[in-house]
Amino acid sequence: MADELNELIDFLSNSSPQVRGAAADIVRGLTGDGEGLRSLTARADRALPALLRLLASVGGGAGEAAADSLVNLSQDGALAARLVALGAVAAAMDVMVKRSGEQPKLARSLVMLLVNLTQVESGIAALLQVGDEKVQGLYVAKLVRSFCRSSSESEDEDIFEHIASILVNISKVEAGRRILMEPKRGLLKQIIRQFDSTNQLRKKGVAGTIRNCCFEADTLIQNLLSIAEYLWPALLLPVAGKKIYSEEDRSKMPLELANALSHEREAVEDSEIRERALEAIYMIVMQDDGRRAFWSVNGPRILQVGYEEEEDLKVMGAYELIGSLLVGKGEIEQDQEQGQDKP
Repeated sequence: MADELNELIDFLSNSSPQVRGAAADIVRGLTGDGEGLRSLTARADRALPALLRLLASVGGGAGEAAADSLVNLSQDGALAARLVALGAVAAAMDVMVKRSGEQPKLARSLVMLLVNLTQVESGIAALLQVGDEKVQGLYVAKLVRSFCRSSSESEDEDIFEHIASILVNISKVEAGRRILMEPKRGLLKQIIRQFDSTNQLRKKGVAGTIRNCCFEADTLIQNLLSIAEYLWPALLLPVAGKKIYSEEDRSKMPLELANALSHEREAVEDSEIRERALEAIYMIVMQDDGRRAFWSVNGPRILQVGYEEEEDLKVMGAYELIGSLLVGKGEIEQDQEQGQDKP
């Protein structure tokens, strides 16, 4: 068996496209079970470079089979790190950008590969292109462009939906958050607009990315508030409940919120999305400017109504944390002066 597997790996580099394609297809099958994965992991020094070279193959299905194999193998953190060291991030990005139109299945697999590679620190650094100021953030901008271009209602056709998970991964580190929040790039604004998607993976990814970016609220609050027109609806509508708000309540809100709250809406069923939105709001209102902006859109009233309809205890705790922060910061006096209700 060992000799046969070694021979199979050799076939991945055969001069014949048909032979390479057949070998890649067999390897893909092997990565579908634990024993096959263990056998290939033991030969990773030979298997990984060979599979990476196949990504750029044209025709024969070898590229797609190799990408699927790498997705399965890269679920192991150690193998993911080895792939990063071999240049897998650059290889995946290059092929994805060039082939996504003609090979959508390959592009989808490459996106999933990047999800796995950005689970490790070296993978995040490689995708951010840290250390090279001339190109830093270029890969991220390309991913965001693809993410915002593709929002098909059919999950089978939405080849870029898993970019949502990549964005969450890279926004866990400061360098990633700062690239996404840089005003000149405008990436976070583009990402936020995808929150309107009916695709739950996209919505959850957008919510998680916003929440992570809000960890920079203490130093970059103005960057966040500069896109308030998009930010507040994305954060407040998921936690606003389903009821129609009164004309008086809506009169104290910007148009984009007032219009959305003038009719009944479907609730955001995913409690994780609601919780992430509330965590982001909490980090924003910890800042003086963020708190003032929150009051200016009648945020406390929205949270009051949403809290009354909330049933998830963990999410209720997130509402209460914001309420205690507002009280602790002395906003009751401001509320009394403005004649607003408090949550």
